Amino acid sequence: MSTAPMSKPQSYKLVAEHVGIQYRVKRTGENLQAVRDVSFQIKPEEFVCIVGPSGCGKSTFLNAVAGLMPHNRGQLVLDGTKISGPGKDRAVVFQSPALLPWRTVVGNVKYGLELRGTDKQTMMDKSMEMIKLVGLSGHEHKYPNELSGGMQQRVNLARALASDPELLLLDEPFSALDAQTREVMQNELLRIWQETRKTAMFITHQIDEAVFLADRVIVLSKGPGSVVSADIEINLPRPRNEASKADPEFLSKVAQIRQLILH
Repeated sequence: MSTAPMSKPQSYKLVAEHVGIQYRVKRTGENLQAVRDVSFQIKPEEFVCIVGPSGCGKSTFLNAVAGLMPHNRGQLVLDGTKISGPGKDRAVVFQSPALLPWRTVVGNVKYGLELRGTDKQTMMDKSMEMIKLVGLSGHEHKYPNELSGGMQQRVNLARALASDPELLLLDEPFSALDAQTREVMQNELLRIWQETRKTAMFITHQIDEAVFLADRVIVLSKGPGSVVSADIEINLPRPRNEASKADPEFLSKVAQIRQLILH
């Protein structure tokens, strides 16, 4: 769902202006202000991470950008058009891969394209291209229960990329993985992002992960009703690898962000 484009062209891919989000707690019936006043912008092809204390509204904000949750204040604008619901211009990679167990890897990757009525040849070509991109060539006909957790998340990512979104939204996609697999997936995500240059907004509670991945890190204040407490540019050179984590810039930014979250 979308409205008519705004009259003034936007130079940013995503603009959040004084966004407030509240929802009703079913158990108590009270309204909870999860996000109070969030404003920032994301440039085209930029990789932005959002961090903050537990319960600060990070995932709630992402769901609003995805159009899965309404915002009651301010506005969210993607490519000059106000966000008022889900749209083909956004794709979400959640923490859980949520793959269809009766479908193979290729069957899961092409699922979104099927729903759009994409012709069979285009659908198959695009699906195979994305499977290769995420490093799953040779596993096309395996089922989810035959894949490791990291491989399942690769399928999840391939499914999101197959729709060719303008904005890729990632909600703590590696948090359920073991530490070693998580580091592998971080490096793989950077490789994939370097190839696709998709504008990305990544939610994480891991500060070092945010600094390693991002061009900028947005720090939200402690909830309820969080605001942006810092917008920090990460000047680590790209492409990045494990050696980047020993760079003084990396260590300095991790320490800076940790202090912001703890105090």
